[in-house]
Amino acid sequence: MSKRKPFIAGNWKMYKTCPEAVETAKKLVRILHGIDHVDVMIAPSFTALASVYEVIKDSSVMIGAQNLFWEKEGAYTGEISPGMIVSSGCRYVIIGHSERRQYFGETDLSVNKKIRAAIKNSLAPVFCIGETEKERDAEDTFNILDKQIKMGLEGFSPDDLQHMILAYEPVWAIGTGKTATSVQAQEVHRFLRNLIENLFGKRIAGSIRILYGGSVKPENIGELMSMPDIDGALVGGASLDAEKFAGIINFKI
Repeated sequence: MSKRKPFIAGNWKMYKTCPEAVETAKKLVRILHGIDHVDVMIAPSFTALASVYEVIKDSSVMIGAQNLFWEKEGAYTGEISPGMIVSSGCRYVIIGHSERRQYFGETDLSVNKKIRAAIKNSLAPVFCIGETEKERDAEDTFNILDKQIKMGLEGFSPDDLQHMILAYEPVWAIGTGKTATSVQAQEVHRFLRNLIENLFGKRIAGSIRILYGGSVKPENIGELMSMPDIDGALVGGASLDAEKFAGIINFKI
């Protein structure tokens, strides 16, 4: 296990009404009372952010948004600005999730603009990257990740990235029940850390936390976290249940 403090994030996606989100957050805060060995973040839907923040604000649980738009304000119907997210109590924002890329046309260029907007507004980006099953089968994983990192982070300095979190989420393992083996995940995480070092230097490469995402559950988190370059997890379905999510947070190696 690395010396970087583990970070476990729960992406609630398009689940839970506002009352349901508040109830789950209350339960999570209660279960996790006194836990400080790991940083915990949950990302409810936009409509629940402010209400969930009121529940978690005096606890160790932090809150993030699932997306943002890069403009400060304007005629962008249906979009949410960085300032709106910050005013809801958020410290983090997920950017470039594979579902955003797949269903809503998110590109490496738009991801770059969103990361820049997040950093400008003191939001820590959780920058998601990952390959599809077709790309992995074609042995193109590293080329795809290289492109996503270089284009997503083009024009940034090492200081810009000191609070950024990287999340490797193989698309073929999201919601499918398939999980990369700990060895497969470690191989990719090591590649990503080396790439960050080549682009931004040893300091950032050594401090950046790289999460694994893709069918993470209490049964496999310990083995994943035993790998030297895996610093935590971006959890989807299993984060919707407070007890199951707490089981991931309280991992044992």
